[in-house]
Amino acid sequence: MSDTITKGAETQPEDNQPKAEVKAAKPERVASLWTDAMRDLRRNPVFIIGAVLVFCLLVISIAPGLFTDGSPFDNSACDLADSLKRPSAEHWFGFDVQGCDVYTRTVWGARNSIIVGVVTTLVVTVVGALLGLWAGWKGGIIDSILSRFTEIFFSIPLLLGGMLIMSMIPWAGNAYSVSLVMAVLGWPQIFRIMRASVLANKNNDYVMAARALGAGSGRITFRHILPNAIAPVIVVSAISLGVYIGAEAALSYLGIGVQPPQISWGLMISDASVRFLDAPHVLLFPSVALSITVLAFIMLGDAVRDALDPKLR
Repeated sequence: MSDTITKGAETQPEDNQPKAEVKAAKPERVASLWTDAMRDLRRNPVFIIGAVLVFCLLVISIAPGLFTDGSPFDNSACDLADSLKRPSAEHWFGFDVQGCDVYTRTVWGARNSIIVGVVTTLVVTVVGALLGLWAGWKGGIIDSILSRFTEIFFSIPLLLGGMLIMSMIPWAGNAYSVSLVMAVLGWPQIFRIMRASVLANKNNDYVMAARALGAGSGRITFRHILPNAIAPVIVVSAISLGVYIGAEAALSYLGIGVQPPQISWGLMISDASVRFLDAPHVLLFPSVALSITVLAFIMLGDAVRDALDPKLR
C-alpha cells in the first residue's frame, strides 16, 4: 500500500515543550469571625430591615428640614385656632393642643431623641470598654478597685438615678446633659461584659504565642485581645441604644429630661397624654415614632448578636 495510515499521529507534547495556560488558582477565603458575621448579616432580613430603618432615622435626625419643606419648627408659628384639629391632606398628623403641626414636631423631635441614644452609647462603649480591657488584662489590685467601684453604680437604677442627678445639676434640660447623666449610670454594664470577655481570651494560645515572640503588653492588648473580645460589647451597645432612647423619653415625660422650647418625643407624649381621649392622634404619632426607633435598634442588635455568637450558628 502506497499510503500508510499511521495511528497516533497526534503525539503528546514533551515535558520541555510549553504547556497550555494554567488557570490561576483562586485564593482560599480566609475565615474569621468578622467575615463570617458580615456574610450572615447580608443574608439576614431582620438585619436588613433594621439597618434600613436606622439609616432613615439617622437621616431624619441629621437633616429634618428635608422632610418639612426646609422650615425648622417654630413655636411662634403655632395658632391656637388650629388646636387639636384632626389629620388632613394638608397636615398629615393634625395639630396639638397649642395649634402646632404634629408632623413637624415629630420630625424635629427625632433629633434630640436620637442624639441622646447615640451620644450615650458612644460614651458608655468607649469608657466601659477601655476600663474593662484594662481591668481584665492587668488583674490584681487594679481589677479589684475598678470592680468594687463599678458595683456602686450597679446599685443605682437607670431611671431613678437619672431623675436624681438631673434634678440636682443646674445646666440640665438639653439632650447632651441627659446623655451625660445616662452615660455615668450606664458604663458599668459594658465594663463587666468587656472584663469578662478579656478574662476569657487573655490565656488563649494566640496570646501566649504573641508573648513568646516578644510582643509587648500594648501590642497584645490592642492587636490581639481587643479584636477578639469586643464582639459582645458591640452586641450589647447596639441593643442598649434603643433602651437609652426609651429612657430619655421616660425622663422627658416626667418633666426632668429635655425641656421646652426644645422638642423630643418624650415631651410630646407628656403633653398629649392629658388630651388622649379628645385627640388621640396627638399621642399616637410620636408614640409610634418612638416605638419604631427602639424596635429598629433592638432588631439591629439581635441580628448582630446572632451573627457574632458562634453558639447560635
